[in-house]
Amino acid sequence: MKLEIIVLLKQVPDTRNVSEALMTAEGLVNRNALPAIVNPQDLFALSEALSLKSRYPGSVVRLLTMGPPSAADVLREGLWRGADSAVLLSDRALGGADTLATSYALALAIRKMGMPDFIFCGHQSLDGDTAHVGPQVAEFLGVDQVTNCKGVSLLDQDKKELYAVQKRHAKQAMLSVAPPALVAFSGSSSWNDTYNAHALLTYKHAATKREQAMHPVLTPAQFESRPYLTIEQWDANDIGAEGHRIGLQGSPTRVVHTEAVSFTPKGGEQLTDSDADIAHLVDALTALNHG
Repeated sequence: MKLEIIVLLKQVPDTRNVSEALMTAEGLVNRNALPAIVNPQDLFALSEALSLKSRYPGSVVRLLTMGPPSAADVLREGLWRGADSAVLLSDRALGGADTLATSYALALAIRKMGMPDFIFCGHQSLDGDTAHVGPQVAEFLGVDQVTNCKGVSLLDQDKKELYAVQKRHAKQAMLSVAPPALVAFSGSSSWNDTYNAHALLTYKHAATKREQAMHPVLTPAQFESRPYLTIEQWDANDIGAEGHRIGLQGSPTRVVHTEAVSFTPKGGEQLTDSDADIAHLVDALTALNHG
């Protein structure tokens, strides 16, 4: 049995430790001052896809991201982690898209790639937290969806059904998901990258055709002989997007007001590992628990 999975990745600014110093005067995050990373929940979705691929030989994991040319970096990371191929959807006309316009473009790109058994993605992103894109992609494609998922395993090999565990507040639901379907994950992944050192050294050279023309290490002829290093790059015309449905023009969302909010601690104290300090900490935590 072989599975076909497309994983949606997003390049995001690492906002996990944003301080007031990293905000602009308008109250927006200064993205240029933050390192760009793969959205953590998307990375977890990729780990789940690659886990299924390792258990069922012949399965294929493909990657898709939408963003500026620099977003190819997240595809390179996905390739060295074990994905089979990647597509970058990049066009100035797609810029400024809200979740609706983004989902529309991604759905068109998925159709061009060929409908897989499953589409995996993160439940939400660090720079948005709307949790809209996954469900909207599923709606555009007309497929079932499971959101806020913490893990999957194969339930029925003949039907290619997945067994998905969905978070529901303090409880969880166990669902069967038949293809085609979208699964949005809310877990966080910890990878052991040591054994991927060879793949990292190989796929760090993966590039789009535009990048290959000015690549500092490999020549066009070398890329021609190593097709696995080519990242497909499409624009809005390639996916047949309607102009009024993409980018700012296709985005009904309007930002009315933004505000930078910083929290100042009321107080604090430093404790050592002495018995007295540990006892003090236990008493303080106990008081909070019963307060």
